[in-house]
Amino acid sequence: MEIQSIKNRFGIIGNAPALNHALDTAAQVANTDLSVLIAGESGVGKEAFSNIIHALSSRKHNPFIAVNCGAIPEGTIDSELFGHEKGSFTGAVESRKGYFETVNGGTIFLDEIGEMPLGTQARLLRVLETGEFIRVGSSKVQKTDVRVIAATNRDLLEHTHNGRFREDLYYRLSTVPIRVPALRDRKEDIPLLFRKFASDFSERYKTQSVQLDANAQQILVNYPWPGNVRELKNIAEQISVLSTDKNVTSEMLQKFMPQIAGNRGLALLPAPAANVPMPTPSAQNSNSDFSATERDILYKVIFELKKDMTDIKQLLFELTHQPGGFTAPVLPDTGSYVPAYPAEHITPSGNNPIILSAPAEHRQVDHHEEVEESLMLSDREKEFIIKSLKKHKGRRRDAANELGISERTLYRKIKEYDIKE
Repeated sequence: MEIQSIKNRFGIIGNAPALNHALDTAAQVANTDLSVLIAGESGVGKEAFSNIIHALSSRKHNPFIAVNCGAIPEGTIDSELFGHEKGSFTGAVESRKGYFETVNGGTIFLDEIGEMPLGTQARLLRVLETGEFIRVGSSKVQKTDVRVIAATNRDLLEHTHNGRFREDLYYRLSTVPIRVPALRDRKEDIPLLFRKFASDFSERYKTQSVQLDANAQQILVNYPWPGNVRELKNIAEQISVLSTDKNVTSEMLQKFMPQIAGNRGLALLPAPAANVPMPTPSAQNSNSDFSATERDILYKVIFELKKDMTDIKQLLFELTHQPGGFTAPVLPDTGSYVPAYPAEHITPSGNNPIILSAPAEHRQVDHHEEVEESLMLSDREKEFIIKSLKKHKGRRRDAANELGISERTLYRKIKEYDIKE
């Protein structure tokens, strides 16, 4: 089947070489029963490729189901995939078929396969190799004929080195790998996608389709799009609904993209300069022990520290403008009194931190004790988890949403740090 006909049939927009290569691979592998691993960042449209493979296969008239492995709690994922017997665990009031049993003869799409627990990975490997599975709480071996298509936004090969993903399962799944390019790697497709989304939304909301001027298009092309096609579609919908002027300029566009409005000088620069610098291979290797979840929490810690430093700088600057300088408080432990220095000894230095310069007679320090705050990531991570659980009164789902992690990951962290709820 030709690439263009596939695009027309499934609504794929774009002509980037990397996109065409991914579509060509999907079309070639569709008529086989080989397992496929679709890799790509979140929001690039990996599920669309699974639909293409199923629709072009000999199984197209049989069931197709998409399962998000990251959204199923660790304690129930085996039951969801392979089924369970009545009384096999608390709450199992009746027997239940799993997805591999109900989709027999069809295709199952396992999204976020990197989030699957190791125990479930072993069960999945057996299904791929022998077509056999056992329900939870049963000893009867059952057979199934299901084609597996998996997707991930993680580096699974790196996870195999860290023991987070089974190496044998990785090579079994990636019989045919397909990499879906990120939106920033197919810049020539961005204006086409925006026009398509804008046209769809104008038809849905019965309004005139928005048009971008040259500068606004340049901003879209050079923006790195961390949320990929999903983020571009959201921006197109916002502009279609909220913009009163359908001829959108760069200034109007920035109102809908706060991340650009806050960095106006970066808006027209090449994409890498407008975002966090890409790590070098050596930097990636040095940070390979951190999971994406741990990095997210670390970023939250850094942002909080930055906010605290900004507040301190603002407080010191205000004190410099008080008549007669300022008087430091009595130290709680020693009762000693820190001398008050005139305001001229406190020098604001542009945007740099406030410099405190005491008179020479006060510079002698008789005794000091340094108390170093723990910089261990695990300590800070545990502290954030405890605070979030306390804030939400032990409701794990709300705490997980605030921390930006899945409920299953939060449950694992609670056990790992032995947090008492």
